[in-house]
Amino acid sequence: MFIQTEATPNPASLKFLPGRAVLGEGTAEYRSPDEASASPLAERLFAVAGVGGVFLGSDFITVTRTDVEWSHLKPAVLGAIMEHFMSGLPVTREAQSASAENFAPEDAETVAVIKELIETRVRPAVANDGGDITFQGFRDGVVYLNMRGSCAGCPSSTATLKNGIEKLLRHFVPEVREIQEVAA
Repeated sequence: MFIQTEATPNPASLKFLPGRAVLGEGTAEYRSPDEASASPLAERLFAVAGVGGVFLGSDFITVTRTDVEWSHLKPAVLGAIMEHFMSGLPVTREAQSASAENFAPEDAETVAVIKELIETRVRPAVANDGGDITFQGFRDGVVYLNMRGSCAGCPSSTATLKNGIEKLLRHFVPEVREIQEVAA
């Protein structure tokens, strides 16, 4: 098994590509060993000293480090990923639940356009950087988004939100005034 790695815009996160499906659909994020109990893969990764977060995408795994340098951490993470896939255990123990969205019924058409733009134009680009972005709500012209994986805590995430995503949404959806990041 050959696992590729890619740098992300977040220096604390590294993207691992095992060359096979990780989660066929959706994403999952684990920010602590306690949260990782839903995923044998995440549990195995949190057993590596220096792992501070695990994000699972369709065909990649983004690992966020604590205070350990990648030169020391990367070989152990590669080994843990390889061991997991060789074990035959599932990636997760349960299906991922969708988070609740908050918007007024009269905004349903506007929200549909916002979600379509996020799905087709934003999420693929963000996934290339080892993260994900999900719609959380829309109220009074404000779009609420959740950034996960390498995007959470990334030094350039504010610029991505304001200079990229906000401009895109405001261009196509005049009702959008601004974007705010929220925790899931």
